[in-house]
Amino acid sequence: MKKFNFKIKGNSYEAIIQSFEENIVEIDINGTSYKVELDQSVQKPKTPKLVRADVSVSPSDANIKVKEKKTGSFGAKVKSPLPGTIFKVKVKEGDVVKAGDVLLVLEAMKMENNILAETEGTVKNINVKEADVVLQDDLLMEIG
Repeated sequence: MKKFNFKIKGNSYEAIIQSFEENIVEIDINGTSYKVELDQSVQKPKTPKLVRADVSVSPSDANIKVKEKKTGSFGAKVKSPLPGTIFKVKVKEGDVVKAGDVLLVLEAMKMENNILAETEGTVKNINVKEADVVLQDDLLMEIG
């Protein structure tokens, strides 16, 4: 998009070129859209125009399910799915959790990601606290 400001007989106009295909230009002038045809031929750019489909994001996309591995005495280890900072710990040792409960919130790439329990059980051990920086596959907590 290109933006131009110009005056005609003392009146100010703001023109924004929305799209440009062959000799047809879609232009927005002071909030009103127009399609205009150019009299001259336009040299085509060498780079192709990238067309992407719209991406719809639902609030549930922020929930990350962590695979918990069964271990001997504890039952399940909850590991960090990606590097980040522990934003909030939602459970404490001794809490009973069900599958799908939010265990903690991990901030990664400027986004808050809910870490969910995959199995039910009792929180046996929490290895992190708020503001801790973790790497991928770091042990966050154990559920028994």
